[in-house]
Amino acid sequence: MELLIPSIQFDSRRVEQGAVFVAVKGTQTNGHQYIEKAIAQGASAIVLEEMPLVLSEKVVYVKVENSAEALGWMASNFYEQPSSQLKVVAVTGTNGKTTTATLLYELFLALGYKAGLLSTIENKLAGKVLPATHTTPDALALNALLADMVEMGCDYVFMEASSHAIDQRRVAGTTFVGAIFTNLTHDHLDYHKTFKAYLEAKKKLFDDLPASSFALVNVDDKHGEVMLQNTKAQTYRYALKRMADFRAKIVENSLLGLHLDLNGQEFHGRLIGTFNAYNLLSVYGAATLLGQDKTEVLVALSGLKAAEGRFDYIHDIARNILGIVDYAHTPDALEKVLSTIHELKQGGSVITVVGCGGDRDKTKRPEMAAIACNWSSLAIFTADNPRSELPEAILEDMSIGIPAHATQKVLVISDRKQAIKTACKMAQPNDLILVAGKGHEKYQEIKGIKYPFDDKQVLKEELVG
Repeated sequence: MELLIPSIQFDSRRVEQGAVFVAVKGTQTNGHQYIEKAIAQGASAIVLEEMPLVLSEKVVYVKVENSAEALGWMASNFYEQPSSQLKVVAVTGTNGKTTTATLLYELFLALGYKAGLLSTIENKLAGKVLPATHTTPDALALNALLADMVEMGCDYVFMEASSHAIDQRRVAGTTFVGAIFTNLTHDHLDYHKTFKAYLEAKKKLFDDLPASSFALVNVDDKHGEVMLQNTKAQTYRYALKRMADFRAKIVENSLLGLHLDLNGQEFHGRLIGTFNAYNLLSVYGAATLLGQDKTEVLVALSGLKAAEGRFDYIHDIARNILGIVDYAHTPDALEKVLSTIHELKQGGSVITVVGCGGDRDKTKRPEMAAIACNWSSLAIFTADNPRSELPEAILEDMSIGIPAHATQKVLVISDRKQAIKTACKMAQPNDLILVAGKGHEKYQEIKGIKYPFDDKQVLKEELVG
């Protein structure tokens, strides 16, 4: 018997007459609990891992080992395997995913291609901007977007692949021509529970790559070589400190940008900081592996700027105070940004405004606090996105990490706007203010409600009016 299927759904509320319902075991709910509801709403087939005790004669049941995995492949087939009609490159790692994916997207536009971007900040389809709700969309949304990109004539797609998405099989059925690994540090242990599980989630992306694709990894990170174990892809490495296929040396790092020796070629770019040297190097390597002319790539890269909320800075010229907004929300990212600020600053002090997100990995809170204290003349702890938690409870967790020698240089101001204003009022000429954690976000999530809030806008109002 053949059935004409109008849609595939994993949310029972969206099931229409004749649809296939895929019962996925999620982190919050188990789709198997909604099978009867899906049938009542007209589902013609159910894909599931566990058969119900009572079967309906109205539907076809298909038992699979992993419903989420099946959903990925079904979504790909439903949309006529769009990823196989594009050159899709995935970027994974703790830090640098958004900047790397965005730079690749902007680079390939500059090189004359139609390209798509799937990132934390936004999704872009050949120049058309769509807001992003997740770092990596669910399997149905992902394939719908990829199908739109095929329709628009895109050649390349650059996407962030989060550990959650890989673990939840959201990218199952997606054909990648390459994958990039940036780094791996402490993050998302609220979800993965152990660092080993977090690492293995990232590694699965590389384990599943076809032999025709490339795997490009940062081998200055000790986990880079681990990603290459068991992969069938062609392997390549990039580094600043070790021998690698793509290697760079920082000649100069200033507020005007980076001067690099990149595989023996001189490069001047607008991005700032050692972490961006890695991002540029990975982008150069990936573009080269995608068959682009090296000289053209370097010329185009030199004119690109960082993604929104990544080392965004505002200059109070009258007082010579520099305000920096950065998405740094992990201990490693915060330390990298602060170390870069210290490399660039010419006298003056560093004031850091930082918080930690609610309903997320609590173990990194004291660590974030300690880093802010150790690298700053003044650390102001404040709310980030408290979500369902009380900001005061998060700030208490952070306070545990304050080193004994630093208690006198810490302020706790729960209200984020007030915290930023205080930093600006206390700043003296030549000082630098870092507002960390939220970057590009235009909201603050409190008790399930997203209130309008923009770190950069608040900083701008205080520093330049």
